Amino acid sequence: MADFSSLGLSDWLIKQCKQLGIQKATPVQENCVPAILQGRDCMGCAKTGSGKTAAFVLPVLQKLSEDPYGIFCLVLTPTRELAYQIAEQFRVLGKPLGLKDCIIVGGMDMVTQALELSNQPHVVVATPGRLADHIRSSSTFSMAKIQFLIMDEADRLLEQGCTDFTKDLETILTAVPAKRQTLLFSATLTDTLQELKHIAMNKPFFWESKSETRTVEELDQRYILTPEKVKDAYLVHLIQTFTDQHDDWSIIIFTSTCKDCQILTMMLQKFHFPTISLHSMMKQKQRFANLAKFKASVYKILIATDVAARGLDIPTVQVVINHNTPGLPKIYIHRVGRTARAGRNGVSITLVTQYDIHLVHSIEEQIQTKLKEFPVEEKEVLKILTQVNVTRRECEIRLESTDFDEKKEINKRKQLILEGKDPDLEAKRKAELEKIRSQKKKFKQKIQENIDKQKQKQLKKKLLKRKRTKKTAQDSA
Repeated sequence: MADFSSLGLSDWLIKQCKQLGIQKATPVQENCVPAILQGRDCMGCAKTGSGKTAAFVLPVLQKLSEDPYGIFCLVLTPTRELAYQIAEQFRVLGKPLGLKDCIIVGGMDMVTQALELSNQPHVVVATPGRLADHIRSSSTFSMAKIQFLIMDEADRLLEQGCTDFTKDLETILTAVPAKRQTLLFSATLTDTLQELKHIAMNKPFFWESKSETRTVEELDQRYILTPEKVKDAYLVHLIQTFTDQHDDWSIIIFTSTCKDCQILTMMLQKFHFPTISLHSMMKQKQRFANLAKFKASVYKILIATDVAARGLDIPTVQVVINHNTPGLPKIYIHRVGRTARAGRNGVSITLVTQYDIHLVHSIEEQIQTKLKEFPVEEKEVLKILTQVNVTRRECEIRLESTDFDEKKEINKRKQLILEGKDPDLEAKRKAELEKIRSQKKKFKQKIQENIDKQKQKQLKKKLLKRKRTKKTAQDSA
């Protein structure tokens, strides 16, 4: 690892790093910082917990100290929690500059955010959706002079899926100048590298961690093979085991849906585990409050959806449990990257059902590592099985009696309104499409039934013909 002074950083920045206990540059910082200081666009791909955020924060702060003006840098990130974490790094490292930063994310008051933007902060850290809303609806601020455009977790921002940022990014890219430095960072950058090349234009510098494994060596990666119906009992047993052995450890449990996240939180609270949840159906203030309580070790267990899978740096996390096997290897890489950060040891355990074997194989192929089986006393799991299943069912009934599903529908309506669509018209259109699909399905079934009938008739005719031929042959004999 290189010394920061050899990277071309100013003395005040090196001093600031030392005060924070950062003595040596990590490989991603060692390779990317000089290129950024030279004015080149940069794409960095490195393992989770390898210091990617500091790799762009340090050179941006140095350039800002040379020429401080208006909105100097824009950082885009896929999740609200990560936006706050990045802003915190800018704030701490840029304290000697009197750095002004501004966080623009959903779930917060737009008027307050608009006032902050009009005050021309040096650094804006934002999620694409909310920033695009401000660009479309306000003329009190300008991003026409920014020096840096940074995309953290770039592959997530550019991929098209359930949360598609394409339209919002188009709006943002038209508002920022063509002459700028573009920096793109992620732990799983290779999937969208070709797409990213179109955005970076200024003598781009590419750097990717040379290690074959996509996860850090300090991470002990395990799995437990369990039938679907017994999965929750294994989870409770695991948590009990870890809390008995290490009362100072923090655990993150990842689930696939908000509803499952909420049910598991309620269930573990019934078993008196200090549990808190984090998912997109919660109000933003509650999300921040819960995350702060978990970081402060007020609660030792955090149950979360993939909103917590990227970028979050919580040093006390020793264990990551995947309640469901991730459908994509890169989701697995980001999830397990919440532990074993900055050279510390950590454990990840994935609960694998009979339906998930192929997913585990694709994960192992991607990370170039074989998951080892985690030893579990099955007798101990069977002892608590009935109690766990009954408790889960009670929690499901309790959740059904609340307005949880109603909130989901309200959030969907809000999202459609923000996109300029009429929710009622969209619902009608969806119903009509469903009706057409249903009619097509029935039509196909009828055609198939007619084909089957024709085939049966033809088969009967053939059989009758054979019988007659056989009888004629017998009579003539």
